[in-house]
Amino acid sequence: MVSFDDIAKAHERIKAHAKRTPVLTSATVDALTGASVFFKCENFQRMGAFKFRGAYNALSQLPEDRRRNGVIAFSSGNHAQAVALAGKMLGIKALIVMPEDAPKVKLDATRGYGAEIVQYTKSQSRDEVAGKLASERGLTLIPPFDHEHVIAGQGTAGKELAEDAGPLDALLVPCGGGGLLSGCAIAAKHLAPKIKVYGVEPAAGDDATQSFVKKRLVTIAIPDTIADGARTPSLGKLTFPIVLRYVDDMITVTDDELARAMFFLWERMKIVVEPTGALAFTALFAEKLKARGKRVGVVLSGGNVDLRWAAAQMNKRQD
Repeated sequence: MVSFDDIAKAHERIKAHAKRTPVLTSATVDALTGASVFFKCENFQRMGAFKFRGAYNALSQLPEDRRRNGVIAFSSGNHAQAVALAGKMLGIKALIVMPEDAPKVKLDATRGYGAEIVQYTKSQSRDEVAGKLASERGLTLIPPFDHEHVIAGQGTAGKELAEDAGPLDALLVPCGGGGLLSGCAIAAKHLAPKIKVYGVEPAAGDDATQSFVKKRLVTIAIPDTIADGARTPSLGKLTFPIVLRYVDDMITVTDDELARAMFFLWERMKIVVEPTGALAFTALFAEKLKARGKRVGVVLSGGNVDLRWAAAQMNKRQD
């Protein structure tokens, strides 16, 4: 089990390299929700998402022989970029396994950071593709969420939010595989034991919600959702028990609700957030959580959105 001490040590390890992203507020959002909302803006993090925290924390602790051989990761985009950038900074070669339909902006950025990319089809298992390549080339696998050092690194975002925003009544965190949610929940509960922590995931990919309710790990087919960073079939063996222990409830939102919330952030707060990054805010925006009179922290997990896709989506809107 990852501890707050692990998160505190991770913070010391990465603080000279990761940005301490801003905590923003909005009078418009506060009036709309009746709450005092504090946005932890990981869309301003290096490579555009919180994933850099966990990737750098994990890669920086590799022994020299593993650094020389290089690392491999599988990701739809943000973990890919994070491992590629951390590897470039630390002088570690990175091979990234990405789906053939990964957003172009994320593919281009991953290549730009110097990583080699191998793409796979929907009929293939990314775990099997990555495992085969790791074995053939002697690479160290850095999974996107189910890894102690990755979870601890992601938890530094929650630690910073608690320190910068002050006492919070509730914390909303996006959930894919549960790495960010796990780390932030551990940090939040340590710093404010009475805080309520909520994970938010797409309704089309409600594996974490099902697992939370049934108290057993549920696996689903890869979900079809605009939140490409949350297209995970299940929580991990490490993240699942952490979610059960530290998270108070799970919330799901539809893609339509998610798109509306994302574009609201673009239009009213003037910040670019990707669909997955807007998951947590959508729970408030769509009134899935009543927070009137509360101080609420919201993690905006990333901003790596394909602008051509976003423009097409905006043109479809009827409101």
